[in-house]
Amino acid sequence: MELIVRAPGLQDYVETWQAMKRFVDTRSDDAADEIWLLEHPPVYTQGLNGKAEHIIDPGGIPVVASDRGGQATYHGPGQLIAYTMIDLQRKRLGIRRLVSALEEAAAAVLKQYGLVPKTRHEAPGVYIDGAKIASVGLRIRRGCSYHGLSLNVCMDLSPFSGIDPCGFSGLRMTQLSDLVGPIAVHEVSIPLIGQLMEVLDYTELVAPESAAAVLV
Repeated sequence: MELIVRAPGLQDYVETWQAMKRFVDTRSDDAADEIWLLEHPPVYTQGLNGKAEHIIDPGGIPVVASDRGGQATYHGPGQLIAYTMIDLQRKRLGIRRLVSALEEAAAAVLKQYGLVPKTRHEAPGVYIDGAKIASVGLRIRRGCSYHGLSLNVCMDLSPFSGIDPCGFSGLRMTQLSDLVGPIAVHEVSIPLIGQLMEVLDYTELVAPESAAAVLV
């Protein structure tokens, strides 16, 4: 099955979110699924299940009420985002299986760096020694998914102290660079796409006409 991957770089959260919704609302039945790899400027996002008390001290960082599942999280430069626009009906893929697949892909990448990742049934995401390194948040619309996976690579983790990450007070956050040494986001992108293609059963990459064509 074909997959288009776009890597438009640093992108505004709200603009990207609206672009994802446009893509889902206008895609044809035979349109290839897409994964967008990118980063965001600093932003807190509150999921549909989020509670206001989990935003403790946002400071000057904007807070966006998103339509994804889950609660509060932080995005910033140095965090690799993989947004997954997948026709779940066509792939016969349930939401729980998609969450597990995203966790499996992130965990497989981390294992390549010699780490021992774990998942939690009650708290989606991927953890290293009890600290969270990857988060999953999704929305299903017209039988298709959007939003996706975030993996902490080489970012400033201090803004996580301004919230209860994912609704858990005191949850520790970690990142790849703190565990394995200096590493750039682009170095993680290729292995992550490889793992996503494997767990989601994509066999062919299709080159997009433009990396950012759908983000305008």
